[in-house]
Amino acid sequence: MSILICGSLAFDTIMTFEGRFAEQILPDQLHILNVSFLVPGLRREFGGCAGNIAYGLRQLGADARPVATLGADGQDYLERLRSLGVDTRHVRLAEDHYTAQAMIMTDRDNNQITAFHPGAMAQAHDNPLQAADGAVIGIISPDGRQAMQQHAEQLRALGVPFVFDPGQGLPMFNGQELLRFVELADWAALNDYEARMLSDRTGLDYAALSRRLRGLVITLADQGCEVWQDGQCIRVPGEPADAVVDPTGCGDAFRAALLYGLAQGWDLVRCAQLGNRMGAVKIASRGAQNYCFNL
Repeated sequence: MSILICGSLAFDTIMTFEGRFAEQILPDQLHILNVSFLVPGLRREFGGCAGNIAYGLRQLGADARPVATLGADGQDYLERLRSLGVDTRHVRLAEDHYTAQAMIMTDRDNNQITAFHPGAMAQAHDNPLQAADGAVIGIISPDGRQAMQQHAEQLRALGVPFVFDPGQGLPMFNGQELLRFVELADWAALNDYEARMLSDRTGLDYAALSRRLRGLVITLADQGCEVWQDGQCIRVPGEPADAVVDPTGCGDAFRAALLYGLAQGWDLVRCAQLGNRMGAVKIASRGAQNYCFNL
C-alpha cells in the first residue's frame, strides 16, 4: 500500500536566534529594512517536504515513494532515504544543479524566517509521474511551480486520489490556478495563514472550499486543527508536547499521519488526531527527521 509524495528534497541549514524578531524590527523603518541576527546555534539537516513526509510515513511503517529531484550533491540524501526503507524509484538526480537549500532561522517564540534556493527542485517538472505502481494515495506538496501543476494533473489521470498541500508554494499561483488544484484534488491541508490566502485568492470561504473537496484540514499549531467537510467544521484539539524544541517539520509530520490514516480508510477526524499527536512528538526534537514515533 504505497503513498506517492510529490514535493521537494532539500538540505536545511537551521539557525537559532535567542531573541525575538519583533524586538529587532522597527515598524516605522520597514521601507529601509536592514537587520542582522546573531545565531549561536547552527546545524545542517536533511529536509524538504517530500523527504520529511517520507520520513514520517516510515515511522508509521508505510511504503513512502517520493517524486522529487536532487542535485549533484544529493547522493548522501539518496542513500539516507534508502537506508530508511524509502522507495526511491521516482527520485531523479539533476547533475547540473545543487540540491535545494533552505536556510531557516527560529526565534525564542518559535517564529521563523526562511530563505530558500530551489536548485534542482526547479527542474522537478522533468521528472514526470508516468505510472501509479500500486499507489493508493498521493500528495502535492511544495515543489517547482510547473512540477506541482503537472504532477497534480498526472495523479488525477492515473486515478490516484491526493491531498493538495501547497504550503510555502501557494503564493506562486493565482486564483484560477488554485481553483484548478482544488478541482483535481480530493483533500486539502494548509495552515491557518495558507488557508486564508487560498480563500482570498479563490474567492471561496472554508465552507465552500470543503464542498468542492472530500475534506479540508486547517492546522492551528498547538491549538490543533479544523476539519471541514460538506461545509461543516469540527475542531480537533491539539496534543500536549513533552517539550517545545523546534517547530521545523511539524507540518510535514502532521501530513504524514494524515496520509497514513487516509490510506487506511480512516475518517478525516481520526487522521487529524493522529496528525496532532505526531506533530507534538516531532516538536520535541531538533530537525525535521530526527524524531521517533511508535504507532
